[in-house]
Amino acid sequence: MADRRIVSPRFIGRLSGAPLALSAPGDRMIAAAPGAGDETESLSPIHQELADAVADAVRAGERPVAIVGDCCQTIPVMAGLERGGIRPAIVWLDSHGDFNTWETTPSGFLGGMPLAMLTGRGDQRMMEAVGLAPIEDARVLLSDGRDLDPGERDLVQASGIRHMEKVIGVPHVLPDGPIYLHVDADLIDCRLAPAFLYAVKGGPSPEGLAAVIEAVMASGQVVAVSVTASWDAAKDEDGATAAAVKRAVGGLLG
Repeated sequence: MADRRIVSPRFIGRLSGAPLALSAPGDRMIAAAPGAGDETESLSPIHQELADAVADAVRAGERPVAIVGDCCQTIPVMAGLERGGIRPAIVWLDSHGDFNTWETTPSGFLGGMPLAMLTGRGDQRMMEAVGLAPIEDARVLLSDGRDLDPGERDLVQASGIRHMEKVIGVPHVLPDGPIYLHVDADLIDCRLAPAFLYAVKGGPSPEGLAAVIEAVMASGQVVAVSVTASWDAAKDEDGATAAAVKRAVGGLLG
């Protein structure tokens, strides 16, 4: 299966240089700008275009590989897969849980909520805007998620999702059937990539993450991939963070 790279260069609506650092000539670029409404509603035009791009790739027999600026864009990726006739399980590799709701979040950051939204929790307007029904908890694997807010941790523990606090061993517990693999680059130990927006110590090296990704891909189950380019390109003056991310996810990007 050929890959179709799609780049959405926005972080919660604002242009971000980080996704562009992972882009290449020939990538499909999402050009939509934020629309009307509050922060959540304003993302709808971006999400609609991304969902359409993913669906187009699936219908063409290609595997979508989306490079995005925030994890909320996993919602339109999943919607695009469904539009193309695929409803996969989710393997979510991230240093954070992204399982907050408005009731648990200490920061109000939308990018900390999409996995909760995908499972039907919290504000469902992003899901409704792209026509996506919630994913069953049992079809979700969160790996690492080492930095959870207190209320978020309670939600994860009370849920039916599987949470592995280490990325080691992920290939041995993959869900059955087709898989949508999501990788937030900030899974990498921030001591090796200091420009991450929400830096967390611990976690794998770039090479360690690359090995896990390679093993998941070798399962033959992965029908779509997204990579969140989650660093501040303006602060990455020496290029160390971009270089670390490329070592980690380069195998996904060709």
